[in-house]
Amino acid sequence: MNNLWRKRLPPLCGGLGCALLAGAAWVCTGLTLGGGGDRLFVALTLLTIAALAEALIWFESRRPDWVLLALLPVGAAILIRALCLDHTSLDYKDFLSQWYVYFKSNGGFDAVKDSVGDYNVPYLYFMAAISYSDVPDLYLIKLFSILWDVLLAWGCLRLVRSLMRERQGSTAPLIAFGAALLLPTVALNGAYWGQCDVIYATLCVHAAALTLDGKHKAAIALMGAAFSFKLQAIFVLPLWGVLWLAKKVKFWELWAFPLAYFGTIIPALLMGKPLGDILGVYLNQMGEYPRLVLNAPSVYQFIPYGTQLNEALAAKLGIAAAGALVLALLGLGFWLGNRLDRELVMTAAVVLCVGVPFFLPHMHERYFFLADVFTLCWACANVRRVPAAVLAEGSSLASYLVYLRLKYNCVLTLGGCTFVMPLEALAMLAALVFAVWVLTGQVRKRKNQEGLA
Repeated sequence: MNNLWRKRLPPLCGGLGCALLAGAAWVCTGLTLGGGGDRLFVALTLLTIAALAEALIWFESRRPDWVLLALLPVGAAILIRALCLDHTSLDYKDFLSQWYVYFKSNGGFDAVKDSVGDYNVPYLYFMAAISYSDVPDLYLIKLFSILWDVLLAWGCLRLVRSLMRERQGSTAPLIAFGAALLLPTVALNGAYWGQCDVIYATLCVHAAALTLDGKHKAAIALMGAAFSFKLQAIFVLPLWGVLWLAKKVKFWELWAFPLAYFGTIIPALLMGKPLGDILGVYLNQMGEYPRLVLNAPSVYQFIPYGTQLNEALAAKLGIAAAGALVLALLGLGFWLGNRLDRELVMTAAVVLCVGVPFFLPHMHERYFFLADVFTLCWACANVRRVPAAVLAEGSSLASYLVYLRLKYNCVLTLGGCTFVMPLEALAMLAALVFAVWVLTGQVRKRKNQEGLA
């Protein structure tokens, strides 16, 4: 019976996946922007992205059954994204569309040198490139993120496979691929919201996979590229400091980070953009939102709403807490040395992705994107880690809904104090405690093994 099911399941998934892809193409015929040629372009692009997803599965597995099995989540993911394409978020209306208009009105790449947008130059290259097209920019912006959704799923497959190197033949990497495509915060971030957090997250995930495979220089270069897209790459960046202190990474390999970063900004410099404007973009971002928290499930949600307090001091305490967490992990790397194995590296990455934005001030709800993805990979590699993934994703998704609906999910009043996002923050704190608990257990196990030896 089991053998019969294994034979029938791949063709069944393949057939359903093809039907879902046909549905996605049909949805594109009803898009509201542009003309018939634009709708055809969008449909063909989505189908091409789906074909790329299938090609990546074949490239990594050389297994026809995996290719057929993957068609179901790929088809579902593409259909979901097609249904999201017409939605216009406030961020698109207030920022992205305005940047596009500026590039289109000022010569495309000629405008890169100007002060436009608050994203770093790699994304501005993309905005300049699409300004030459007459396809509605809303679709182009979202299609770009959808492409990176597939590349993210590929990275998740590679990361889980690296974690499970000793368990050849497991379907966990394929599950990670499909789960990443269907993760609600991944689908909402790009296809619905029009954001691009998936780009830096994809580079971070691939960097982690390369690191677990011992390809440290390439991994660090990818982190430099990730940082050039978004400042939030720094949440997991200390991991390579941990590896350096554990003598897993050589000091000269760390130079790949600034070299890759400067490689991404050279085109902008050649176009006449001042170096100070490029390097100052992240400093400007940090001062752009003075509020302690912006719908993020962080420690600041435990402060009652409307409480008068010294926000500057509260921000410094949060930064100090995040710094203490990073220092503890750096010290752990130094102490463990050669005992720092792949499991410990992955667990440390999860602690960083969840813990750093949990303590830092001025965080947005989207800043837990890395936490969502890394906990997912962690859970796919070991089902005992599923609670962390459920808690992180549930908390992150609930926080997305606060922004997208412009309404709090659950307001709690205790002792006359009002808390607007207490459950989201508690869930993320529980994910962090779970990860730290697992890390502590892993360290204790390595210590016991050394004692027995």
